[in-house]
Amino acid sequence: MKKIMMLGGNYFQVTATKAAKELGYHVISVDYLPENPGHQYADEYYNVSTTDRDAVLKLAKELQIDGIVSYASDVSAPTAAYVAEQMGLPTNPLHAVEILTQKDSMRKFMEENGFTIPKGAGFEEYEEGYRFFQSIKKPAMVKPVDASGSKGVCKVFEDSQFEAAWQEAKKYSRCGKIMIEEFIQRVGYQIDGDVFLCDGKIVYDGLMDQHIERLCNGLVPIGSSYPPTLNSQVHEKALNEVQRLLSALKMKMGAYNVEFIVDECGEIYILEIGPRNGGNLISDALKYATGVDLAKATVQAAVGDLSVFLEKVTCNFVSSYIVHALKDGIFKELVVSDKIKNDIIFLDMWNKPGDQVYKFNNGSFGMGAALIRFHSIEEMCYRMDHMEEFIKVEIEE
Repeated sequence: MKKIMMLGGNYFQVTATKAAKELGYHVISVDYLPENPGHQYADEYYNVSTTDRDAVLKLAKELQIDGIVSYASDVSAPTAAYVAEQMGLPTNPLHAVEILTQKDSMRKFMEENGFTIPKGAGFEEYEEGYRFFQSIKKPAMVKPVDASGSKGVCKVFEDSQFEAAWQEAKKYSRCGKIMIEEFIQRVGYQIDGDVFLCDGKIVYDGLMDQHIERLCNGLVPIGSSYPPTLNSQVHEKALNEVQRLLSALKMKMGAYNVEFIVDECGEIYILEIGPRNGGNLISDALKYATGVDLAKATVQAAVGDLSVFLEKVTCNFVSSYIVHALKDGIFKELVVSDKIKNDIIFLDMWNKPGDQVYKFNNGSFGMGAALIRFHSIEEMCYRMDHMEEFIKVEIEE
């Protein structure tokens, strides 16, 4: 029985832990939070920080693992690559993984390799960052270089807003560095989906439309839907750019979470490529939509199992959705409309009535998650963009 180490055990990482068990692997869960739900599905659990590379390596050697996975997490992706390199296990280059998990490093690499990027840079010192902010077009985006889930991300229109945005970004940056870059106006949806590499080539395309919570701050994703509304020419051009970037980084295998936008001139701006599966149930949605289980493919690749099968067998209309509150208060009840009730594949809630909940200003304030099927792309886009009409969180202030 092959042993696979899973870094992290939160709700969104349970998908991969279950997939590994279904494949018959011996699963070792590693996390500093004993209460995380993924541990209950594993064969063993160890209370070790997933960012402590040497501690994880020591444990991995003691347990003689056959593979290691950082599923749906940028934080532990470098640790997984480091351990795999040290032990001669299947992996991507550590240096490339580190580039993709630091926004400023990724932008620098893209600029050096001729990709279209917004004007921007990373800063540790406030005054230096402020001077740069004053020199670029407004609005501008201010965000941590090393955070995910829209944590600490602000859209800033004028000088008077900059300090508050800087401080908000600082709260979520582990390394204390802040990315400042010009805002690019997109046409259509932002794309947020997964692709999969075998032998350095994209063999599965799971690009999806990203839906934003327009009633909160307009920056936080509430879900992703498949298939995307991209026209075929833009779709192909975008995939070629993603492939070009991954090839330049000498990436070889596994899933990558891809985010990009298209501007009014048809120019493609790759915003992020995470060297791991997407969070927020992206792999789960793609499984129901296309018949491909990316979580299983990820854990198979990590132990060197080359029997990964990634041909799409269906094309259903499916979205992931994060249940959330539009304001702070006490959670009263969840009201699900009869119009959508029968189309919900599953809905899990983390909060119970009576809990204090918070306005959905970043991904950490989600209250639950769901997968939903639709009957057409038009219905899917409308309902995802107006989900407050169909799934409503009742709040007592």
